[in-house]
Amino acid sequence: MRKAQRRAFSVCSAGPVPLLSATVRSTSLRNRIVRRFAYIAESASKRPLAIEMLPPSTMDANKNSNQPGGASSGITRREYVSALGGSVGSIAFGLPVLDAEPAQATPGAYVVPLTIRINGSEKRLTIDPSVTLLDLLRERLDLTGTKKGCDHGQCGACTVLVNGRRINSCLSLAVSHDGDQVTTIEGLAQGGVLRPIQAAFIEQDAFQCGYCTSGQICSAVALLSELHKGDASFVTPNLRRAGPVELTGDEIRERMSGNICRCGAYPGIVAAVKTASEATRHASRMKGRAL
Repeated sequence: MRKAQRRAFSVCSAGPVPLLSATVRSTSLRNRIVRRFAYIAESASKRPLAIEMLPPSTMDANKNSNQPGGASSGITRREYVSALGGSVGSIAFGLPVLDAEPAQATPGAYVVPLTIRINGSEKRLTIDPSVTLLDLLRERLDLTGTKKGCDHGQCGACTVLVNGRRINSCLSLAVSHDGDQVTTIEGLAQGGVLRPIQAAFIEQDAFQCGYCTSGQICSAVALLSELHKGDASFVTPNLRRAGPVELTGDEIRERMSGNICRCGAYPGIVAAVKTASEATRHASRMKGRAL
């Protein structure tokens, strides 16, 4: 029902009808449909409806040129019914007929300043306070490695690190991170050298389509940090023990449960986290010996 209502609403919207403009390339056909819709809408709303006619298109000219004497071939019943169906549906759903003038942006819209560090680079921006951190990263800063999946904080594809902690960026307003340090998937590698967790994901083939991978990797980076600090999870057996938490398969699965992989690459993800943890410990031991 919602999908049908959105379709009908798009047909009722102002100015040149967006749905018809996108699907009906012949402007003569579009104009005839709009005139018919205007008649129906005026009858339903008891007031005139402003409509806009378009000049003949190239398609119309080509169609006319194929007819003897340049006469128009008209439209088929199927074309007419298909294009008009959404208009009639809008009347059936009882949606309001909107004015023909398109909505204009309100002058002097309320915006706020924001200073934020993204992958080590300071950004000074002026943004709408309703913009989420995810949309800021993708739409304003072109950091499209962070993915928009469910947009409800359920899939984890939008996971980023804020001051070292993982969050779902689709649920967090950008203005709430004024002065914060944000790390996205683009900022994990240093000088072109992959982090151990990134290399481990490649080694263990811990992805298939790759859409969730950026969120999985950012979450895994935070997971390894949490283990090192001794942060307990729901499955940690000994909550009294101080120091790093032992890395087990159950710990990994519990701590990564907020990141969904619809391809089902979970065995590879678990193996990648274990491999990265071992590589990190080995690098720490070698560094200690060097000192």
